Amino acid sequence: MPLFEFKCTACGAVFEQLVRSTRNSQEVICPSCRSAETQKLLSGFAVAGGSSGSTSSAAANCAPGGT
Repeated sequence: MPLFEFKCTACGAVFEQLVRSTRNSQEVICPSCRSAETQKLLSGFAVAGGSSGSTSSAAANCAPGGT
């Protein structure tokens, strides 16, 4: 089940909830005020792998005058 982030338009609370399907996202209830006036937010995602140091050295090689 995917984890989605929601915002309550009634009280402004932001919360996460597991949703079985996108059709059920209209039935999400705010845990703070119990309102059904919620909207799904766009969330970022993380990618694992690689080291951040390798990208900076590769960028230095592309810079004018780089080695």
